[in-house]
Amino acid sequence: MTDLERYRDEIDEIDSEIVRLFEKRMKVIEEVAEYKIKTGKQVLDPARESQKIHTLKNKAHGDFNSLGVQELFRQIMAISRKRQYQLLTEHGIYGERNFTTVKHVPLENATVVFQGVEGAYSYAAMRQYFGKNIESYHVKTWRTAMEDVTHGKADYAVLPIENSTAGIVADIYDLLMEYKLYIVGEQIIRVDHVLLGMPDAQIGDIREVCSHPQGLAQCKAFLEENPSWKKKEVENTAGAAKKVSEVGDKGVAAIASREAGEVFGLKVLAENICREKANSTRFIIVSRKPEYEEKAGKISICFELPHESGTLYNMLSHIIYNGLNMTKIESRPIPGKSWEYRFFVDFTGKLGESAVENALRGIEAEANVLRVLGNY
Repeated sequence: MTDLERYRDEIDEIDSEIVRLFEKRMKVIEEVAEYKIKTGKQVLDPARESQKIHTLKNKAHGDFNSLGVQELFRQIMAISRKRQYQLLTEHGIYGERNFTTVKHVPLENATVVFQGVEGAYSYAAMRQYFGKNIESYHVKTWRTAMEDVTHGKADYAVLPIENSTAGIVADIYDLLMEYKLYIVGEQIIRVDHVLLGMPDAQIGDIREVCSHPQGLAQCKAFLEENPSWKKKEVENTAGAAKKVSEVGDKGVAAIASREAGEVFGLKVLAENICREKANSTRFIIVSRKPEYEEKAGKISICFELPHESGTLYNMLSHIIYNGLNMTKIESRPIPGKSWEYRFFVDFTGKLGESAVENALRGIEAEANVLRVLGNY
């Protein structure tokens, strides 16, 4: 036997002993959980865990081993908590959620608000999601749409939250935390921008192009081929088309949808100007009612964390450890707190399922703030 083989055998024996001791520890943890269930004590005791880790790391020899012991026992304690959360759920002890399950979110005869004007992509998303049996109206800003739903003027608002080419719509994420509304659905719309001008315009006449900032960003390569054009940002793509129609100047063009051109009597001057063929925008449907359909399969949450090393990993581990598939994560600065962030996470699942409740229970106990934004 070589020295290397002997060392490996010794490591195998040590690892087997570690597994045996780990399982012994988890057996005791289950008994601790039973006690906490009976007495109503919280799973997480931050002061005790901090003191215990401090004691254990000081038993190690050398700085490297001390840090290693600290990391090791942080993980062991995190795993122990996850098992306790599972046992709470198995005993029928669920977190308090104010959500109601419905067979179908009521859509017919609803009043729906969207930002922009007729011909906007948000208008198309609304029509595709709700159909025609609704009352609808438009507003200038996303904030106004959120206000109207909050105060009952509208039942739902349709809001763009991300584009496959230009990324997230950051303002929507911030508004979701400012207003206590809930995501009840989503709609993905294929974005097919064209360059629109006055009926008598030619592409050589163009001096200025206006659109929403994301519309300009999505057509960046096309615009770079025409560097002399002045670029102007407006509130939305359909609004850009409306402006061109109202100004009546053949030197001004808009980047918008073909439908917007038809609504405002404009001519298509250039097609295929967005070089990303899979360009799509995801819209969310928000309501003031915390409802979710029986067929719901995606959950959106937001949480804020202690400003400490490893806290984001600890939060996400609750999703991973319970076998849930995280489909998206975004971060946004917390107003008034320099260099601190809140995180928006989407993952698969439905409220009331054991794995989902285990994950949410863990995040809720260990984050500074948790909000379930919707199940849809």
